[in-house]
Amino acid sequence: MIEHSDSSTAPPVVVAVGPDDCRAAVRYGAEQALRAGCPLHLVHAVPVVPQGPETVLITAEGVEKFGRESLALAAEQAEDVVHGLVPVVEVLHKGAPVPVLVRAAKQARLVVLEHRHLSRLARLVNRTIAGGVAAHTRVPVVAVPTAWRPPGGDPVVVVGVDVPERSAAVLAAASSEARVRGASLRVVHAWSLPDPYDGLRISPEEAQRWTDRSRAEICSALDALGDVEVAIEADVRVRRATTVEALLEESADADLLVVGRHDPLLPVGSHIGPVARAVLREATCPVMLAAPEVRR
Repeated sequence: MIEHSDSSTAPPVVVAVGPDDCRAAVRYGAEQALRAGCPLHLVHAVPVVPQGPETVLITAEGVEKFGRESLALAAEQAEDVVHGLVPVVEVLHKGAPVPVLVRAAKQARLVVLEHRHLSRLARLVNRTIAGGVAAHTRVPVVAVPTAWRPPGGDPVVVVGVDVPERSAAVLAAASSEARVRGASLRVVHAWSLPDPYDGLRISPEEAQRWTDRSRAEICSALDALGDVEVAIEADVRVRRATTVEALLEESADADLLVVGRHDPLLPVGSHIGPVARAVLREATCPVMLAAPEVRR
């Protein structure tokens, strides 16, 4: 491991630096570190290269040299954002990306990764890393699309709510993100009938009753946060649709989409959940997998 010393004891923002350009994730992580006044840790994982005749085209020294160069480039990009106001720490670890980032997350406030639109395979690989990290840690994990830029205009944070009375953690995370950005908060809930009946027509009056009930439950959950301003100003949108469809459409103009994920109860990790996995695969804005509720 190569690490520059840092005297700050504040939990850092950790950004995963891969072999390709990660400027979108680096910029996002640097902005988060500035807002929090905490260090920014740039973490790169290099594979363990077995020594022998079959590895003549690549050596451990060559791999580590490339890793250092990737970190140096990311550090330059980060300094362009933070301008020395927070420490930028370069960390080189040997090992697979997910275990390396999970270890780094133990002392972090946030983990940021970048996912790419080069090909479907590339998207799958990068988002699998984000999901793998989120499945093993309780800190928030953010996946930032390559070349993503804020859409302009008034900033918006979108949060998906499934079961309102069990959404305190994801609502608190989203309201906090909206506050530090000076953004509006858009709360999205989708409802549908059980699978065997979802194609059936129901009366407009019945659909409105479902919508009104869901809206009341969400407003009650917002009130339970104890933040009157958030509860009053939140834009609550309830619609009949699949959850993934509603979240993707409502976040098309967002600066951040916040969704919940399953609690990683098992020592070997847990699935992040089908909605979180689908949103990571398809969303066009940064996606935060919020820290889950701790279940007993």
